[in-house]
Amino acid sequence: MRALLIVNPHATSTTRGRRDVIVRALASAVDLDVVQTRYRGDATRLAATAAAEKYGLVITLGGDGTVNEAVNGLLGGTASAAGPGATHQTADRAAARARNSAPDAAHLPALAALPGGNANVFIRSLNLPDDPVEAAARLIEDLARGNERRIGLGCANGRYFTFNAGLGLDAEVVRAVDGRRAHGRALTPALFARTALRQYYQVTDRRQAAIHITEPADLCPDAVFLCIVSNSAPWTYLGRRPVHTSPQASFDTGLDLLGFRSLSTVTTLRTLRQMLADGTGPLRGRGLVSGHDLKVLELTADRPVAFQLDGEYVGEIEHVTFQSAPAVLRVIGLCTRDPGNALKRNCPGYCQ
Repeated sequence: MRALLIVNPHATSTTRGRRDVIVRALASAVDLDVVQTRYRGDATRLAATAAAEKYGLVITLGGDGTVNEAVNGLLGGTASAAGPGATHQTADRAAARARNSAPDAAHLPALAALPGGNANVFIRSLNLPDDPVEAAARLIEDLARGNERRIGLGCANGRYFTFNAGLGLDAEVVRAVDGRRAHGRALTPALFARTALRQYYQVTDRRQAAIHITEPADLCPDAVFLCIVSNSAPWTYLGRRPVHTSPQASFDTGLDLLGFRSLSTVTTLRTLRQMLADGTGPLRGRGLVSGHDLKVLELTADRPVAFQLDGEYVGEIEHVTFQSAPAVLRVIGLCTRDPGNALKRNCPGYCQ
């Protein structure tokens, strides 16, 4: 198989020596070409080239941002889902283009993701090893066995995302963390938690909700402060500790929504307690709104609101149309979760 390995040289959890070990191991199993990204968005260009040149496999060695860029390169997603041009009309046009030009996964390279970042949420969602060398060994084994499956993605204003998108407080936290990382701070669960607390108590507007759920029209008549859209579960930005924003979310179903009608301390603490519990049902509370297996979701804001996709801050936005894109991406590997795990029904590929 002809394969392209896209390496983010600035990935934080790998070293040059480990990358060399991974390259040698992969080269023994596939006809391997190796390229390094040079700037933000470069992985999109490289993956699109691989698709055009009929590679059989694209492998990423980086974080969730690198995976997201590569996915959009393979599937022809838009360069951005936010920014000044993301108005109601442009969002609708981007969503229509994505709906009408959904690619056939069978005619595209498969994707394999190796962990190279700090969070690696997508890789954990697929239940793959956290260690990049171990993950490479698992990939070689899966290739030899022909272990492959298709997963669904989310699409926001024409840009695909793999596990999660957020409008409001969570995106503000991502933006603030990115600023600290730009000044040399390492991304750790402690840094993320401290930044979230500061943003919650000192920065974000907890008095005037600005986000409206316009589709489905009957889901929530009230404005909300924060919307988290999930394509898989759980969410793992606190190391290995799972955070269940939408426990029923799955690569095999549509999109799930968790919205906050209130950001009061009582409502937020109760919701966080549910998120950190091991339950499998939707989160409950008077200050919450939830939706499961949504094909289309449309959000409109009264003012520009911070927006993130797959843990990457992408700008501020006033309108976004989300769509579920079922079975649109081939990935290497099958689920190996313990059959006794309560989350097994949310594991695409289980018992294949």
